Amino acid sequence: MFTGSMKPGGAKRAWVRRGFAVVAAGGVTLLALSHFVRLRYEHRIVPLEEAPQAPVALVFGAGLARGAVPSPVLAQRLDAAVALWQQGKVASVLVSGDQTKPFHHETRAMRRYLVEHGVPESAVQGDEAGLSTYDSCLRAATVFGTKRAVLVTQRFHLTRALFIANSVGIDAWGVAADEGRPTPWRYQVRETLSRVLALAMVLLEVEPVYPSGRAVPPQR
Repeated sequence: MFTGSMKPGGAKRAWVRRGFAVVAAGGVTLLALSHFVRLRYEHRIVPLEEAPQAPVALVFGAGLARGAVPSPVLAQRLDAAVALWQQGKVASVLVSGDQTKPFHHETRAMRRYLVEHGVPESAVQGDEAGLSTYDSCLRAATVFGTKRAVLVTQRFHLTRALFIANSVGIDAWGVAADEGRPTPWRYQVRETLSRVLALAMVLLEVEPVYPSGRAVPPQR
C-alpha cells in the first residue's frame, strides 16, 4: 500500500539540495554586499597627481620588517605620503598603527621614516591605537578631528578604507600606493570577507578598542 512516505535515500538527497541552496544563497549575498562596499566610493580613488587638497593624509599601518623598520608594503604607503606632502597636496600626515604590543612600535617607525624622507616632524602625527582599518578611520574622525583627508594604502585595501572613512564622517579621497601594480589573489580573497565585516561594523556603529585619547594605555 502507498503511504506517501519518502524513501530514506530521497529524504537525504532533499536535505542535501536544501543545504546547497542555503550555502549558495549565503555566498551570493556575501559577494553582493562585498561588491557594494567596493563600488560605493571607488570613484574617489585618484592618481597621486590628481589628489585633492586636504589637511591630512591618513596612512594605515602594515607591519614592520626585521630591524623595526617599515615592511615593504608599509614603506610603499609612506613613500606615497611623502610625495603627497612634497607636492603640497596635504599639510600633515597622520600615521595610524598598532603600538600595543611590546617591541612593536609601528607608528614610531612610520614617523621616523617620514622624517628621514623630508617631512618635518611637526607635520607628522601618530595614532598608536589604530588596531584596524575601522579603528584608524573612526579615531581619525573622533579623536584627531579629521574632517577631510587623503587615504594612502594599496589598491586592494583602499575601497574598504574609503567606505569606512566616508561612513564615519570624513570627506575622504584615496591614493593607491601601488598604482599600476597587480594585486595578489590572496589579498583579493581576504578583502571580499573584510568588506562585509566593515559594512557590518559601520551599520552597528561599533566602538573602536580605544575610543578616546591619543595614546594607548601603558603596556604591562
